[in-house]
Parts: sequence; structure tokens; C-alpha cells
Amino acid sequence: MSSIRELLARAVELGASDVHITAGQRPVFRVNSRLVQAEFEPLSAEDLRLIGDELVPPHARERFAENHECDFSHLEEDVGRFRANVFLGKGVPAVALRFVKSDIPTLESLNLPPILRRCAEAPAGVVILSGTTSSGKSTTLAALVGMINRTAERRIITIEDPIEYEFTDAKSTITQREVGLDTRSFATGLRQVLRQDPDVILIGEVRDAESLRIGIMAAETGHLVLTTLHSGTAAQAIPRLLNEFPADDQDRIRLAVAANLHSVICQRLIPTAQGGLVPAVEILFNTPMVRKLIVQNQLDHLHDAIETGNEDGLQTFDQAIYQLIRQHIVTERVGLEHATNAEKLRMNLEGIFLDESRRILATNQP
Repeated sequence: MSSIRELLARAVELGASDVHITAGQRPVFRVNSRLVQAEFEPLSAEDLRLIGDELVPPHARERFAENHECDFSHLEEDVGRFRANVFLGKGVPAVALRFVKSDIPTLESLNLPPILRRCAEAPAGVVILSGTTSSGKSTTLAALVGMINRTAERRIITIEDPIEYEFTDAKSTITQREVGLDTRSFATGLRQVLRQDPDVILIGEVRDAESLRIGIMAAETGHLVLTTLHSGTAAQAIPRLLNEFPADDQDRIRLAVAANLHSVICQRLIPTAQGGLVPAVEILFNTPMVRKLIVQNQLDHLHDAIETGNEDGLQTFDQAIYQLIRQHIVTERVGLEHATNAEKLRMNLEGIFLDESRRILATNQP
């Protein structure tokens, strides 16, 4: 039992996604994207040092001493599991904890498009979950792994930092490995993973070129690779990925991505008219048009391919938000605030649809 048990229990009771603890200030909860001061007294610098010593597990202490920050998972008995980050601010520990729900979510429970089933059903390829911080990438990734586990006999190996959702074998056999506890790094774990007979490999987050390279190689050899990447849109994820590599290596990697990418799913959490949050999802499947644009290094036209690829299941953020507004799930004002191109979305809501993207793609045909 931790000294902050009561605080964490209150956070879960209020439906908070995150808890922030800083010396000299009241703890803060994030509830439906809003920051709310908790009804607890401020903690002193000495309190935070004691909490830091208490929370940081043995395998992460060396990392914290060296880097002054570390990630790990924290289980508070009878309260729940949290992804924790302890870091220094003005020389004093501060703590950020994210609540991880114990039930493995489904695509339906997360209000995600049913077409995302394709990502879980793919026999091989790279599936990238992208978005900004706190956009729900890890939760969607868990839903995909959960779907595979329930429906297919596959060997799943995860490498995570830290482990968030804990899976119980159903039809699949799952081994979860935590960086720092079970393997030294993502790259170290990935170098050995192909010797462990996986069908599906989950890389919690791609952080370096070597991990990306091994993930692409695994897809080339017939494995399904699921991972997350920070990018604002699905179209931006490809150049973001390529930029991890040296310039003289990018052409070769780009062709490997074109051959082995399955999809890029990018999401934003948007406040609903009822007071909750709903994901708006941008979807890029590796269609022949998308593959051609990647091969020809015309990455600046990927957004146009997404916008015009509705028949193949592709959709932009603004197309997703348009549907949420039409279904009265989000208000027009909120939808426009979260749109990529608010003016274009406003025109769509007024019944004006321009075919500019299709024309641009047409003029770029060889």
C-alpha cells in the first residue's frame, strides 16, 4: 500500500485519466481533458522525495539516478494499475501517473470505426498507431491485441516501457516484456524476438532507428508488427518515421516501408456534446495509390490519397469529425476547433465539397 493510495483511489472514483503531484501544490487530476485540483493538501518537497523512493521499483532506480526521470508501472492493490513517471523539477521529484483500466477494451467500447478490425486480422505488415500525447494510442493498441487474443491462435510477444494493460491468454499465447525489467531496451528485446517464434510483435513505442529497422524486417519475414509513433496526422507519420534514419539510408527504408506497411491509424480525442470524449480517427491503409506515392517519394500527396480513398476505407480527421457532427456526437463548434482544416470542414457542413485533392492526384500520375 502506497502513501498516496487515498489520492489514487479518489482519482479513479472521479474518472481521472491522469494524476499530477508537484511539491508545494495541490495534486491535480485530468478529467475529460480538463485539469482539476484535487481536494488534498499540498505535499512538501520531503513528501515527494519519500513518495519517489517508495514508488520507483528496484529495476528503475539506476535509470532514475542517472537520467533524473524514469517510467514504470505501479499497481495499487484494490485501486488499479498506473503508468508512472517520476522526474525532477527544480531538484525535487514530481510524479505523473496515468490510470490503466483493468478490462481490455474493445473497438466497440472505444467507439472506434469497425474497419479497424482489418489491422488485427492482417497476417503480416506494420500497423502504426499515431497521434499526439494522451490521444489514446496505447488503449487502441490494447484493443487490437485483445481482438487478436480472442479470435486467433497466434503467438504474441510485446515489448513495452512500461507494461500497461495486462493480458490473459485466450486463443492466443501472450508474453509481455517490460524494458528495464525483462530486457535492457527496445532494441535489445527486438534483436532476440524473432528467435521466440512470434506471429505478432507489439513494440510499445518506436524510439530509435534500430528498433524501426528490426520491426520492418520482422514484417518482411511474415510477422504482424504493431507499434505507436508520435505524429499529428497519418500522412505525417511516414516522413516522421523516415527521418529517424540517416539521409543516405532513407531511400532504402522508404521502399521497405512501401512494401511492408499495412496501415497508419491516427487519432484525436474530442469532447462530446454529452461531456465525455470520443476518438476522431484518421485512417491510412497501404492501398496501391498510397504505395505508389511512397515509392515515388511523393509523401506530400499522402493526405490527398487519404481524402480521396473513402472507397478503400481511408478517411481524414476532418471527414471523421464531419460524421461526428452529423451524428450529433460533437458540436459543430468543438468539431471545428479540432479540425485539421476548419474552413474546409465548415464548407462541407454547408454542403460544399471541392474535388481539389482528386485533381492533384490525377495531375501527378505518370
